Amino acid sequence: MRFQAERKGSANLLDITPIVDTVFNLLIFFALSLNFISTPGIQVNLPKSSAQEIAKDKQDLRVIIRPSGEIFLGATRVNAQNLAAQFRQAAQANSNTQVLIQADEQVSHGKVVEVMDFARKAGLHRLAIVTRPKDS
Repeated sequence: MRFQAERKGSANLLDITPIVDTVFNLLIFFALSLNFISTPGIQVNLPKSSAQEIAKDKQDLRVIIRPSGEIFLGATRVNAQNLAAQFRQAAQANSNTQVLIQADEQVSHGKVVEVMDFARKAGLHRLAIVTRPKDS
């Protein structure tokens, strides 16, 4: 009886196709999930406007004013004195920092002007009011 000789080399190969598929799926999952991360979960009903969209930088300061009058800098609740101090720190670091004011449409005009005044006194002159687009 004659046995066939084993082919050497072909049995030692490792098929990495499933590993590559898994890595690509993970990469796509993380890339898509990062796109859905938005601003903090502080709910405000923004006023509508037909103004064009403003360019945003990573160094921008986002001030959120809720209808109750609560003020948030990013996701952190602050009072007026802390907000003014944060603005002064930001102006010292970079006077070209933009302040994005995201106020609910129920917030009084005086509260928005107060926040704008804090920014101007600190030396920050690039101010923008965040709105949502008007329906066509």
